[in-house]
Amino acid sequence: MDEKAEEHAEDTAEDYEDAALDARRARWTATGTGALLALVGLVASSLRLTASLPVLVPSAYAFGAAVCAFASVLGARGRTRRALWLLIVGVMVMALGDQFD
Repeated sequence: MDEKAEEHAEDTAEDYEDAALDARRARWTATGTGALLALVGLVASSLRLTASLPVLVPSAYAFGAAVCAFASVLGARGRTRRALWLLIVGVMVMALGDQFD
């Protein structure tokens, strides 16, 4: 009995280490992706601002970048599922702004 309990304890410890590693990777991925998309959105917004386009285009890029930046903050705090959905929404807003281009 003791041998089985020790094996179970070792397996459980390994599972916790794997879960912690997966969570850390998810946080870094959400944070990095959000920061990258926010930077790209700000650059696109500033480039569109200098052109003679409707105001909706650069503002859509800027708003999408702000949403992605907020998703990056949430990802860093461990809210990776919400961060993923906000990244999707931010990119969709930027794509919508691109349609008016």
